Amino acid sequence: MAIVSREASFQLTVKEVSVSFGGIKAIQDVSLGVRPGQIYSIIGPNGAGKTTLFNCISGIYHADHGSILFDGVELIGMKPHKITQLGIGRAFQNIELFKGMTVLDNLMSARSFHMSYGLLRAAFYLGSCMAQEAQNRDLVEDVIEFLDLQHVRKTPVMSLSYGMQKRVELARALAMEPKILLVDEPVSGMNLEEREDMARYLIDINEEKGVTVVLIEHDMGLVMDLSETVTVLNFGMKIAEGTPGEISENPEVIKAYLGEVHT
Repeated sequence: MAIVSREASFQLTVKEVSVSFGGIKAIQDVSLGVRPGQIYSIIGPNGAGKTTLFNCISGIYHADHGSILFDGVELIGMKPHKITQLGIGRAFQNIELFKGMTVLDNLMSARSFHMSYGLLRAAFYLGSCMAQEAQNRDLVEDVIEFLDLQHVRKTPVMSLSYGMQKRVELARALAMEPKILLVDEPVSGMNLEEREDMARYLIDINEEKGVTVVLIEHDMGLVMDLSETVTVLNFGMKIAEGTPGEISENPEVIKAYLGEVHT
């Protein structure tokens, strides 16, 4: 019988990754593994290294040492656009949209790396250019419908509420057709109704689209309701990993993070 390693079952594997900025160690020997189809959450106090870890996975930061594997491919040293092409999407905490462009145009811009035609074909809108444009437009329209954005599809992003802009940010990432979606604090700054809507969309993306979701979030109710596995960082180090129930009862986690919620 063939022996399958535990790591082989992971879609995303982070092994002993460390990142320093000058003399400050932002992440120290962090390891974790995300399986296909999971909703996996990373929590911790502000400054724990959560977004730094996302930036390493996305290729924005370069790790001092360690390994990050996605479907068996090493990501460290790879350019961010190449990582996106592999199937890693990112929805940012600080909204990264073109504020003067419409919702539709923002989502179409996320499809640019899927379009292979050159400048000449684009200038004359010929042949494969027209076919690719139509195909990508159909996919974007599907995302717009999936996230209930039809009524604002031609509205400039700057005219939308903050909560709606966060939804468009999620839609932009989904329009990239990711296999795994990194979502950084999707409900920060939202009211209760907006948070409930966002939670439902994340579940739908995971269950209906089959996309693995890795979540950074301070809303512990959302984390505990959605996640299969939770990793806890504190001062750049991993201090716990487990189910939401295990994490909520972990004394070290309560001291470092959960206990702060009740003070």
